[in-house]
Amino acid sequence: MDSKDTSSPAQRTRHLLLVAYDGSAYSGFQQQQNAPSIAGHLDDALRQIDPEASKVLGSSRTDAGVHARLQPVTFDTSRKIRSRGWVLALTGLLPRNIAVLRASEVDLDFDPRKKPLWKVYRYRILRSPVEDPFLAHHAWRLGEKLDQRLMEQEARSLVGTFDFKAFRSSKDPRLDTVRTLTEVRISEATDDPRCLDLWVRGDRFLYNMVRIIAGTIVDVGRGRLPPGAALSALTGGSRLTLGMTAPARGLSLEHVELPDWGRDPWPETIPSFRPRS
Repeated sequence: MDSKDTSSPAQRTRHLLLVAYDGSAYSGFQQQQNAPSIAGHLDDALRQIDPEASKVLGSSRTDAGVHARLQPVTFDTSRKIRSRGWVLALTGLLPRNIAVLRASEVDLDFDPRKKPLWKVYRYRILRSPVEDPFLAHHAWRLGEKLDQRLMEQEARSLVGTFDFKAFRSSKDPRLDTVRTLTEVRISEATDDPRCLDLWVRGDRFLYNMVRIIAGTIVDVGRGRLPPGAALSALTGGSRLTLGMTAPARGLSLEHVELPDWGRDPWPETIPSFRPRS
């Protein structure tokens, strides 16, 4: 009589990675065919450690050219490796413009897309008549004079719970477009007086929402749109009354706040969020 293998399959566990990246060279976070992506590099690195690891799942699907200082990412594996081991192993396998800042173990039902309490994006604007090669992929350079006071007023008008259907790309098919923004603020960057930083904090975001907000505030600041254009779009719901979609290079996902940061973390500390302006 043939013997049968009655051993149970290795139990899978879910791990949470906090990932930072410079998105300049990538087609976005999501894996793409025939184009380099953040998820693609993470998946390739994980499969060198565990060929049966699941594909990664990110909290935010950042676009091509968009950066992140803290992006929560999960994956499942049956390999019994502690958090420190995952961080060090992945660091050795990933390109230098993608970094794993921290790893921990979470419950199998932990979904990084649904868990966030809030997210913070920053959009950087360089006020300069000439290029700065060190900011070429990290800011939107504008040579025109900007009325900062009008821009600040326009930003404040977006704070609250509204239907943001006008502030999304036509590629976004979602029916639920009500979002809550608890902070929309523009101020001079503390690390570079030439720059203005737009900070946007909210519970959820639509596709291209922050870039449309940034483009609208800039167009008000340079006189291409009348003050109150953002509020009018919230009332009327028309994308046509808003400004341009700002270039991706100025946008960065700065922080995602989670209710649970996992077990057995390494390092133990969570990268802190401190607005730099």
